[in-house]
Amino acid sequence: MTSRSRKLLTIFTEAALENTIIRDIERLGASGYTISEARGKGTRGARNARWEANSNIRVEIICDDEAAETIAVFLQEQYYDNYAMTIIMVDVTVLRPANFLSTQSKNKWG
Repeated sequence: MTSRSRKLLTIFTEAALENTIIRDIERLGASGYTISEARGKGTRGARNARWEANSNIRVEIICDDEAAETIAVFLQEQYYDNYAMTIIMVDVTVLRPANFLSTQSKNKWG
């Protein structure tokens, strides 16, 4: 069995940012991602997604340490001040590591 350690970067944010976030994460090194709708309650109250402008998404990215750090720092600097966003990062073991190679970022922000 071939396995490799990678990072799972999970971003909870406003659905209105979806297209922008996708462009950002691809430019910053993610080779793929999974997006799903998210509902719940946090410091900003309940988010039930009944109204599109009030909905949240969950973006999950499996990538190497460098890409995860680059993406997380960029998103914090660009979005934390003005948007509801939470980012978590955990170590995971991937059984198909070749599927989760990150692309190379050209410079600090692509």
